[in-house]
Amino acid sequence: MSWQMSAEGVEHRRTWMAFPPAGAEMTATPESVDDARRAWSAVAHAVAEFEPVTMVVDPADTAAARRYLSATVEIVTAPLDDAWMRDIGPTFVHAEDGSVAAVDWVFNGWGQQDWARWDSDRHIGRFVAATAGIPVVESRLVNEGGGIQVDGAGTVILTETVQLDPLRNPDLTEAEVEQELRRTIGVEKAIWLPRGLWRDSERFGTKGHADIVAALPVPGVVLVHDQQDAGHPDHALSETVKDLFRGETDAAGRSFEVISLPAPKTLVDDEGFVDYSYINHYVCNGAVILCGFDDPNDAVAAAILAEVYPGRTIVTVDAREIFARGGGIHCITQNEPLPLR
Repeated sequence: MSWQMSAEGVEHRRTWMAFPPAGAEMTATPESVDDARRAWSAVAHAVAEFEPVTMVVDPADTAAARRYLSATVEIVTAPLDDAWMRDIGPTFVHAEDGSVAAVDWVFNGWGQQDWARWDSDRHIGRFVAATAGIPVVESRLVNEGGGIQVDGAGTVILTETVQLDPLRNPDLTEAEVEQELRRTIGVEKAIWLPRGLWRDSERFGTKGHADIVAALPVPGVVLVHDQQDAGHPDHALSETVKDLFRGETDAAGRSFEVISLPAPKTLVDDEGFVDYSYINHYVCNGAVILCGFDDPNDAVAAAILAEVYPGRTIVTVDAREIFARGGGIHCITQNEPLPLR
């Protein structure tokens, strides 16, 4: 049996999300709980305008979730430690017959971070698969959905600081990681970035997820986070990544069209240099849910993505409260595709 991870833009059965539980690192105070739940709910409601949304909610938070979520969002319950569904949930793939399965990666708190808990989150992949009624593809790879970006045609973007992290996969070589991704998601060509964004490498980051640095909207095209301010530490990485893709080819041997997606002009917040990124958008049925930052470049990013994703509505949702907790809109959503006809 072989499996293939499709591009995010194929037709979805639904979007999966997780409701911020009380007591997580991101919800340490009552005010923080409210801010997080409002931000997550705003994304859920934006997506629900275009396709079904299923929200996993910790049983202790069911009543609270219904206060924040409209009836357009389905609620299912399971114990949660956190709410980053892209990472704790499964990665959906198609089998040779077009049916859908779910790859259940090993989740260990983004490389055993001292602030993370994962006793409950490590079971969410199997829970989601069971709720969806689809089979599980087991994997021994410690990985998160935010750590991979695919074009649906055999190309994947990875970062050396994630899949090769000694606190994730200490015994695996680059070749062995690629072999496991070939088995589970149909990868034929892996493109390794040296690291992720600066903020994402600090204490409350993921150690460098790919889905905030570069995206593959269609085969042969790559969107790259372009930090244009030389005073920001991500400027050098942006130049490195653009140069890398200009010299690379995809799984079919095509040279890449490199499209720069300018970073927001906002450079810092109360914690230091931000990792605000429009790369972390989410493609759903008929729309692109874009991270907004109340920034002049919000409109610039929306115009670029309207050209990259023709025929889709660009919906901007304020993502600052999500980024303040370590991720963006792509990080809190997971797409379940329809079976292929």
